[in-house]
Amino acid sequence: MAPTGKAGRYRGSVKEFPNFNASQDAEALYTAMKGFGSDKEAILDLITSRNNKQRIEISQAYKSLYGKDLIADLKRELTGKFERLIVGLMRPLAYFDAKEIKDALQGIGTDEKCLIEILASRTNQQIRNLVEAYRDAYERELEADVLGDTSGHFKKMLVVLLQGTREEDDVVSEDLVEQDAKDLLEAGDLKWGTDEAQFIYILGNRSKQHLRLVFDEYLKISGKPIEDSIRGELSGDIEKLMLAVVKCIRSTPEYFAERLYKAMKGLGTKDNTLIRIMVSRSEIDMLDIREVFRTKYEKSLHSMIKDDTSGEYKKALLKLCGGDDDAAGEFFPEAAQVAYRMWELSAVAKVELRGTVRPASDFNADGDGKVLRKAMKGLGTDEGAIIDVVTQRSNAQRQEILRTYKSHFGRDLTADLKSELSGSLAKLILGLMMTPAQFDAKQLKKAMEGVGTDENILIEILATRNNREIQAINEAYKAAYHKSLEDALSSDTSGHFKRILVSLALGNRDEGGEDLTRAHEDAKKLSDVSSGDSTSLETRFLSILCTRSYPHLRRVFQEFIKMTNHDVAHTIRKHMSGDVRDAFVAIVRSVKDKPAFFADKLYDSMKGIGTDERTLTRIMVSRSEIDLLNIRRVFKEMHEKSLHHMIEKDTSGDYCKALLAICGGDD
Repeated sequence: MAPTGKAGRYRGSVKEFPNFNASQDAEALYTAMKGFGSDKEAILDLITSRNNKQRIEISQAYKSLYGKDLIADLKRELTGKFERLIVGLMRPLAYFDAKEIKDALQGIGTDEKCLIEILASRTNQQIRNLVEAYRDAYERELEADVLGDTSGHFKKMLVVLLQGTREEDDVVSEDLVEQDAKDLLEAGDLKWGTDEAQFIYILGNRSKQHLRLVFDEYLKISGKPIEDSIRGELSGDIEKLMLAVVKCIRSTPEYFAERLYKAMKGLGTKDNTLIRIMVSRSEIDMLDIREVFRTKYEKSLHSMIKDDTSGEYKKALLKLCGGDDDAAGEFFPEAAQVAYRMWELSAVAKVELRGTVRPASDFNADGDGKVLRKAMKGLGTDEGAIIDVVTQRSNAQRQEILRTYKSHFGRDLTADLKSELSGSLAKLILGLMMTPAQFDAKQLKKAMEGVGTDENILIEILATRNNREIQAINEAYKAAYHKSLEDALSSDTSGHFKRILVSLALGNRDEGGEDLTRAHEDAKKLSDVSSGDSTSLETRFLSILCTRSYPHLRRVFQEFIKMTNHDVAHTIRKHMSGDVRDAFVAIVRSVKDKPAFFADKLYDSMKGIGTDERTLTRIMVSRSEIDLLNIRRVFKEMHEKSLHHMIEKDTSGDYCKALLAICGGDD
């Protein structure tokens, strides 16, 4: 029976082929593989347009007609990724999963990510079918193989999931919901150490409906999402497995959309992951995955596959995808509801912003001044001592050290540091010694001086600072450079981009809450792109995005999605260009999720060949006492590696040591 989703409708992208004839299809495949070379186009067209049940019948007809194994012939005729994809489609889902798990377990090392993805996402029936298929195909017990190849709490949770006995009752007991939330809190945040067994029991056995309510209750009693507690209490493979289970409980399509996005973004493609998901979800929830993908990443799954793959492999993947949600009229109405639910969830979770650098206890400004003076006196400089003091004091404490140093030694500490340090380390340490407003003012000045303007820096700073921070920057800029920031921006930029920056630099954004009636009106103004007058459109966006409060803009963006089925950033990218587009997109991203905005900029500064040390230094200094801990967590979630690890790999020497001290830990 075909899987169904919303209101009982089929949500797969591959449907039953009408007027199906297994023998005719078997003959067509035989002809396509006969003689020298094979007709790969004919093979992919036929196999991707039949559902799994029909493909099994074709295999049986092929054996009856030619006495040959169709999968063996396909393996012989095809190669590489294309062969893996086509052969994967020919297997029943349970046998496909069994083969993926067998490959993950055998050889040197275990592919834990594959085990996690399959066992965290499958239903009870799919798990039971998988266990049977594994036994039939390999004459071995899956549980025994998992036990032999994994260890610790990770192994225990996998074994629980392998039982395929998660509760399926939709009737939920409120008392049990409250008790489970309390037990999870006591097993983690309120306990010295972590009671992993309690996490395994509750997350491995309770029904999805029950656990969704438990997660809501947990947020209510702890003030943070269950995911934050898992990241804080668990580590390694058990942490990844538990997070995957939680994601699948919340939304299996969103889990797979995220896996697909991560498989294709950046350099290289994780083809095994891409193939596994496209094959396994094509007849289950591919349409739902496409909707979430389009809403969450502001581009269609179809367009990302198209850009990231090639040849027959690409053609086959696009056929399984089933449509381009960026094409006119293709974007699903249901996506608006998916997006709305995502917004509502984010609105409930009041995330506490936390920096990594905090005031030092037992602080002694005079003592620190003496340590710094000693580190710079005589031959050579003790960079380690300077790093230890400067990176482990809050900005207010550093300002006190500056004053005390001058009183005690009659010298300017900043000037001494400048003469003793050099390169990237000097820029980082000197940046930390400034007040946040002085540092931002200097970054803005450097972005505008010399030949050309670094618009990205202007956008990053002005689009992300609050009114108080902007007003302090204005004062610092005037004091340091004897010119108003507004005048500097006006003389160095032009057109709508200048108007956006000047508006942001006033620091006059509303600070109230949301106004639903006004939000609806604002969304209507932003959605009216029919006039074709880009000047009018940019003026409307400026008047709303640069002046409304963040809570109000979040509501505007929700209303916009309900009206258009598109994220507001998609409309900006489609109808605007250049610096104006980049500035508006930065504002939208800052409103939605500021830590994610900075996490992406940090990742971009270090990925690929070379490091953008200017951006890396600027963000690490400016966010260290505001939200760097949040940025770290988002970084790990988005890029599957810790910020600490990437800094360690991408920088060196004392600069690396200082950055890691500011980073504050390895997630």
